[in-house]
Amino acid sequence: MKAFFEGIQSLFVDFLFLPMNFLRELELTTWFGANIINWIFVIICTTAMVYWVKQLQLHKSNNEDYQDTTAHSFFK
Repeated sequence: MKAFFEGIQSLFVDFLFLPMNFLRELELTTWFGANIINWIFVIICTTAMVYWVKQLQLHKSNNEDYQDTTAHSFFK
């Protein structure tokens, strides 16, 4: 049983956490280089948000946006 848990430890420490160790060591030399993944995610999320808002405006300008204040008939 001990070998099973040591195998799990070896998997995570020796293989799966190597990118995190690389980023930790990279942070000591350049902050921007270590945070490039975060910047990529910020750019992707900002792009998606802008696209979503433009699509909402497009649907609203075409009067396709039907907004009913009552969600169900039993709320009337």
